[in-house]
Amino acid sequence: MSFDYPGVYTTQKKDGTTYFRASITYRNKHISLGSFSNPQDANNAYVEATLLLANSIIGIENYIEAYHLTFDKWICLINYRDNHIYFSNPIYVKPKYFCYYLTQNDELIFDIDDLFYYSSHKIMRRNGHLFVADYGMQVNILGRYGITNYSVNGIDYQFVNGNSHDFRYENIKIINKYFGVHKIIKNGSIFFKTRIHLNGYFIVGYYSSEIDAAIAYNKAVDVLLSKGIQKNYAQNYIDSITNANYAAIYTNLKISDKITNFTLTHNQ
Repeated sequence: MSFDYPGVYTTQKKDGTTYFRASITYRNKHISLGSFSNPQDANNAYVEATLLLANSIIGIENYIEAYHLTFDKWICLINYRDNHIYFSNPIYVKPKYFCYYLTQNDELIFDIDDLFYYSSHKIMRRNGHLFVADYGMQVNILGRYGITNYSVNGIDYQFVNGNSHDFRYENIKIINKYFGVHKIIKNGSIFFKTRIHLNGYFIVGYYSSEIDAAIAYNKAVDVLLSKGIQKNYAQNYIDSITNANYAAIYTNLKISDKITNFTLTHNQ
């Protein structure tokens, strides 16, 4: 039911506890502003939203933590005010790209083509990694660019303009797309080094093609697992060649004797 304050409604939790919800209607859209423990805070959020939507000179940079509106809601309202489209995630749309705000000082940039995806997938940060929940799984957003979970910035991929918050496709350059494979340019020649981790890195071999190097990594994994190594190695998936070609390359590829002759000891 309506309370004594504009935009404030009382409701109850399952245990019977009363709390207060704030909401506002703007351009015929009913927008929830959040839940609060007392009506005064709920009304303050309503007043802040009213002023924000009515005054176009109030920007993202004007937000302060003392406000009753969350920063995410602040972004949602400003975007709706300026761009006439409402997203539940903290997105602000620019002419050719959009910004996704993790915090007031943590702004991610994406191509406009990704707007539909990120408007329905909330980005989270954990241990330095950015991911979304997709079909019940945590999916690293770098995977949308063909970058694997174990890739290293500056080695396996790089941000062209140096801004690691700029995820526009033209700004991400993939250097190495396969596990254990590193592209090397020396004296004008290009070759690929394969290595695998086993109490430190072992060199599997050097190869003239990236696909050969990726298959060599898979072969090294198979050999080590067959010798009793218990590690959860990820293997390279190569869809650019047929199964018959893969098998032929796999059979004929030479890998390091240190791998083929490896013996498991009690300390490993």
